Amino acid sequence: MNKKTLRDVDLKGKRVVMRVDFNVPIKEGVIKDDTRIKGALPSIKYVLDNGGSLVLMSHLGRPAEKGYEADFSLKPVAEYLSKMLGKPVAFAADCANADKEVAAMKPGDVLMLENTRFYKEEQGKLKQKEGQSDEEFKAKKAELKEKQQELAKKLASYGDIYCNDAFGTAHRAHASTAVITKYVPVSVAGFLMEKEIEYLGSAVENPVRPFVAILGGAKVSDKLAVVKNLLTKVNTLIIGGGMAYTFLKAQGHDVGNSLCELDQLEYAKEMIAKAKELGVNFLLPVDNVAADKFAADANTQITGDDIPAGWMALDIGPKTTELYANAIKGAKTVVWNGPMGCFEMPAFSKGTFGVCAAVAEVKANGGISIIGGGDSVSAVNKSGLADKMSHISTGGGASLEYLEGKALPGVVALSDK
Repeated sequence: MNKKTLRDVDLKGKRVVMRVDFNVPIKEGVIKDDTRIKGALPSIKYVLDNGGSLVLMSHLGRPAEKGYEADFSLKPVAEYLSKMLGKPVAFAADCANADKEVAAMKPGDVLMLENTRFYKEEQGKLKQKEGQSDEEFKAKKAELKEKQQELAKKLASYGDIYCNDAFGTAHRAHASTAVITKYVPVSVAGFLMEKEIEYLGSAVENPVRPFVAILGGAKVSDKLAVVKNLLTKVNTLIIGGGMAYTFLKAQGHDVGNSLCELDQLEYAKEMIAKAKELGVNFLLPVDNVAADKFAADANTQITGDDIPAGWMALDIGPKTTELYANAIKGAKTVVWNGPMGCFEMPAFSKGTFGVCAAVAEVKANGGISIIGGGDSVSAVNKSGLADKMSHISTGGGASLEYLEGKALPGVVALSDK
């Protein structure tokens, strides 16, 4: 990675403003999953162990961007982090007015700022109101962008060094993820960010072959650019989940009531032809678990690659699971993004967990397995095989955009080595 990291700067006596991804599920003030908080601990501890102090900032959920909302407060996270670190974590109730709290800090101190998304300037996004003229909308947008610079400048003023350890928001050019870097002397990657870029970067740019990518999830339209980019890089592309039925339909199969995007059929045909042209092994389901309704207690049957009228495929079948597992087992690099079926319902979970078991063997055989965010992470955690994977990405959207070959604003903005 050609970007500076925490190891490249002297932290003694310095205050570090660190963007973390503490967007964790909270119910009635209780944190339900602390994976993301744990993920940031190595960077947090490194700063403190090397004589620095820390101002932490994050977003949480999707507040209305009109100021404080109790349900989206990071206060419970600050309290939780304090227990994890075994030391006090101070809390500033307004991220844009924390001068007093920052001024009181000494080396070794930690301060958590309130949710950055309580300010619409953080995302800098505006929707055109009904009846609003284009001119007026343009002016309002420019005004908001100006205010976004002000917020970024304010956040930058809290420290000497900026560190971004929030890979999950690296694909966003927000005040706290990218704009802030214009107003600090040096911007570095945290260890989580560094690990994400190294794993995803080496997989996409310089994979050890054979390289197998597994794409699942509901829609082809969500993964258009990923399929296109990965076809030029992989040896085998495996397709599962709802998106598979658009490809099967494009090949002339009946898909019954299965999820199918008719407006993507031409694209699907193009991709199948492209795979052939590039010599990529393009795998689609050869059998399926079909249901008579979308419900856990539906009647089910195993069908071939044609789905009967009135039935919908909700998982790949046993032959497909075996076919996919065999393709995965020989791989030296595997990237997996998206489940093979509706794995939340036990009747339609066998395909996803079968693929999961095959991916888990890759690391044991000396290969690299990368789970690229989103529902595949939930599936891996549910399967109990998380520790058998080389890397589980913390960023759903960011991982996808990286796999599409896009530059991530939060990474681009960091200082070069």
